[in-house]
Amino acid sequence: MSRFIRFPSLAALAVCAAPAFADPVNITPDIASVMVPTDTTPVEIRRNQDNDAVLTGEWARTSRPCPNFCIQPMSPAEGVTTIGELELLAALQDPDVIVTDSRVRSDYLGGTIPGAIHLPYTEVADRLDVLGCEVDFDGFDCTNASRVVLFCNGPWCGQSPTAIRRMIAAGFPAERISYYRGGMQVWRMLGLTVIEPAN
Repeated sequence: MSRFIRFPSLAALAVCAAPAFADPVNITPDIASVMVPTDTTPVEIRRNQDNDAVLTGEWARTSRPCPNFCIQPMSPAEGVTTIGELELLAALQDPDVIVTDSRVRSDYLGGTIPGAIHLPYTEVADRLDVLGCEVDFDGFDCTNASRVVLFCNGPWCGQSPTAIRRMIAAGFPAERISYYRGGMQVWRMLGLTVIEPAN
């Protein structure tokens, strides 16, 4: 019996300690990342390249009490289009679309999707001018409203569905609204880029 103990080589230890970057994690087979404009500088959106990455903390929770955290319908209102991540990425690159984080400020400050503006669901019906409507004597004229996408925390979050219903009630055309139902939880689950807003 040998009295020598064999230790793994430094190279073997380095491989064990390194994140699992073995296989590239693209957005689609042909798209590794996209650049989107933000208030300060363009940001590259890509997926986390660590093949062993998992959600942790608040975003890993699967069971929030209902109410308030009830599963939302696929469409929050008639005429609104529900979209997924690829459509959201296209919207973020389209200068004619306003992507809106409709969550409360504390949620927004915890991280948001690059290129989104912050317009809390509690304020949206009073600030439709930010979304291309014109202030008039009766409220807003939304004849030339921008195309918008709204999102919140995830399929269990009612903030963006509430904002959408309030917008429509205030005269915003439903056919100009898209709803990213997956929200921040699914965005994070897919390892897509999240930024902490400066303001």
